[in-house]
Amino acid sequence: MTSATTSSKSEQAYTWIRARIAGHTFGPGYRLVLGSLAEELGMSVVPVREAIRRLEAEGLVTFERNVGARVTLVDESEYAHTMQTLGLVEGAATALSAPLLDAATLDAAEAVNERMTRMLDHLDAHAFTELNRQFHSLLFGPCPNPHLLDLVHRGWSRLSGIRDSTFAYVPGRARHSVEEHTQILQLIRADADPLEIELAARNHRWRTRDAFLDALHTRSHPTGGDES
Repeated sequence: MTSATTSSKSEQAYTWIRARIAGHTFGPGYRLVLGSLAEELGMSVVPVREAIRRLEAEGLVTFERNVGARVTLVDESEYAHTMQTLGLVEGAATALSAPLLDAATLDAAEAVNERMTRMLDHLDAHAFTELNRQFHSLLFGPCPNPHLLDLVHRGWSRLSGIRDSTFAYVPGRARHSVEEHTQILQLIRADADPLEIELAARNHRWRTRDAFLDALHTRSHPTGGDES
């Protein structure tokens, strides 16, 4: 393979990988396996490696010892603040929506959660995240306060711009998430105190935040081993 051909293929690989990072197909923390990428692109690993080095220089990719190349992780503070805020406004919106949720909507939310449950043994994190969005949208959708609802949508949009899927990074959180969904639905069906519903929805969001940050710290500061 000539240097010109390698350069052309490297540019092709760079454009393809970068587009998937920008579109969150390859979300923060996503492992970039050279062989798999090369096979999908129909080329050798050499131009793929060059493309990833270029992405590393741009800060979009980082290398981890004993792991390899990964899409650069989110800004920890931005993620934490967004999740904290979203927990507050989504919790309040869900509580205000609760009296307006009819049986059909609650059944639809339960059906979505059942689909999520069936995915647990073979988790597709991105599909799971989309179902998670559907589940919560059903519960906070009827919120009668348009300003609060706008804040919830802004929070979700900001979150999707920070990371594609927490569940891709912390797959173990998925099982706890569907269990908490069930608890929230039970509270709403039982006409629980609005504050209890609000706290359940808020803490559900904050537990996801905490799980992600704990995993981030664990991977950033592994115990033992060479610190060089």
